[in-house]
Amino acid sequence: MGLIAISSLMLLGGMYLMIAFAWWLLQIIANWRIFTKAGEAGWKSIIPIYGDYISYKIAWQPAYFWLTLILGIVSSYLQGTLETKESLTVYMLVILIKIILVVISILYSIKLARAFGRGTGFAIGLIFLQPIFMLILGFGDDRYYGPDK
Repeated sequence: MGLIAISSLMLLGGMYLMIAFAWWLLQIIANWRIFTKAGEAGWKSIIPIYGDYISYKIAWQPAYFWLTLILGIVSSYLQGTLETKESLTVYMLVILIKIILVVISILYSIKLARAFGRGTGFAIGLIFLQPIFMLILGFGDDRYYGPDK
């Protein structure tokens, strides 16, 4: 590979990193604003597990966060055991847990949209294009109405 090709690839890689960093920063700011709209301190959104807990508290109920966390840990453990031995029962259990996690994630997106006064269309957007719709939620003029119980 020539020097021009290598430098071009480095330039493209650098541009990609700058765009990815800007996108990441926008996501953090949007989450911060969502938290402050909901009456929570914005800094809570940047702490990994605690931020998710508060996010479930904003949209739904914290109990579903704990369920998601425990099911995720169990699923990871069971997948680790699948690497050492093959078991159809364990494999089916992992698939069932992942389906439950997807359903909880979809319900969370619906509850988050409702918590900010949005409808079904916005919830579908949150399900399929979550980063973009979180930006809309964070930078828009939506009001927080509370969790939809």
